[in-house]
Amino acid sequence: MKKIVILGSTGSIGTQTLEVVRDSGDIEVVGLSAYSNIGLLEKQIREFRPKLAVTGTKELAEELKVKAADMDIRIAYGMEGLLELAQMEEAGLVVTAVVGMIGIRPTVAAIQAGKDIALANKETLVTAGHLIMPLADKYGVQILPVDSEHSAVFQVLHGEEKKAVSKLLITASGGPFRGKSRAFLEHVTAKDALKHPNWAMGKKITIDSATLVNKGLEVIEAKWLFGVAMDQIEVVIQPTSIIHSMVEFLDGAVIAQMGTPDMKLPIQYALYYPERKYRYGERLDFKKLREITFDAPDMETFRGLPLAIEASRIGGSMLTVFNAANERAVDAYLNGKIGFLDIYTLIEEAMAAHRAIDEPQLDEILAVEQDTWRITEHWISRHSQI
Repeated sequence: MKKIVILGSTGSIGTQTLEVVRDSGDIEVVGLSAYSNIGLLEKQIREFRPKLAVTGTKELAEELKVKAADMDIRIAYGMEGLLELAQMEEAGLVVTAVVGMIGIRPTVAAIQAGKDIALANKETLVTAGHLIMPLADKYGVQILPVDSEHSAVFQVLHGEEKKAVSKLLITASGGPFRGKSRAFLEHVTAKDALKHPNWAMGKKITIDSATLVNKGLEVIEAKWLFGVAMDQIEVVIQPTSIIHSMVEFLDGAVIAQMGTPDMKLPIQYALYYPERKYRYGERLDFKKLREITFDAPDMETFRGLPLAIEASRIGGSMLTVFNAANERAVDAYLNGKIGFLDIYTLIEEAMAAHRAIDEPQLDEILAVEQDTWRITEHWISRHSQI
C-alpha cells in the first residue's frame, strides 16, 4: 500500500488529495499538517488516522491534543514539525500543498530523506528551482507536478526525448476579467476577482489567476521542471480550460492533454505515477463540444505575466522578490487595503528596489523574502485605502 504525507491538508489541494485517497482505498495517509484550521484537521485525522499531525503554533498544537486526546496520534507544530513530517520513515511520497515559501525547507528535507514529491507549492521552484532540481537528481527522487498545466506537459512528455521538444504551450483561462480594460480593473473588488469562471481554488491562487501572476509563476516553474529556456515557453489563452497544456515538437507536431477542469485528475496522476487508475467523475463529451477557442494574453493590461518573465530573465533572488511582493500585495488586496492594479505597482517597485543575487542559497532566499516584506509593508501603509 502506498503511504503518503500531505503538507497543507486543509487547503484546496490538500482536501482534494484526501478526496482522491478516500476514493482509492489503497493509499494510507501517515502524516498531515495544517497551519490554523484545526477544526478541519481534527476531522481529517479522525477519518484517515495518521501517525503524526502538525499545526502552525504551539498553542494550536496544545488545543488539538485536547480535541484528539482519545486518539493514538502524535501532534507537533511549527517548522520543526513540518520537517519531521516531511522525513517520516513510513512515507514514500510527500504532497507539498502548503502556500508560500514555508514549503521550501520541508521539500528540501523530504528530498534528502529520499521521498518523491507531489509538488503543488509553486514557491519552491519559483524561488529555489536552482537548488531543488539538482538536489532531486542527487537523491534520485521524482518531482511530480500537481498543477494541471504542468501535469499536462508531464503527461505529454512521458516517453518522449527532451531534445525533440520545440516549445511548451501553457494554457490559461484568462481569469474572471479576460477582455477587460485597465479602466475597468481600477474598480474591481476582491469579491469580483474571486469569481473564477472554471476552477474552484484557494483565495490567493484565484487572485493570482485574475492578475495572470499565477501564469507567470507557472512559466517559471515549467522552466525548472522541464529544463527548457524561457524562450521555449508560450502562454496561450484557452478560456474553457479544456486543454490543460500542449507541447510542440521539432517536427511540428503539437500534442495536447485535455480533460474537464478538475484538479483531482492531476493529483491522482501524481499519486499513482506511472500507473493510471480509473477515476469516477465527469468526462469530456466531444459530441457536445462545439469549439475550442484560443487567444493571446493581454500583456499590457495584465502585467503579472510580463513581470514574472522579467524576473525570470534577471534570475537569482529577483524571483524571490517577485513572489514575496505578490504575496503581500494579494493579502493587502483581499483585505481591502489596495486596489487591483496596485498589485502590479507594488511588485514593480519591489523589483526596482532590489539588486539581484545570483544563485542564492536557502538562507539568502529567506532573507530576501523578509527584506521584500518590509519594503511592501511600508508601501502598503503609505497607500492603504482603509
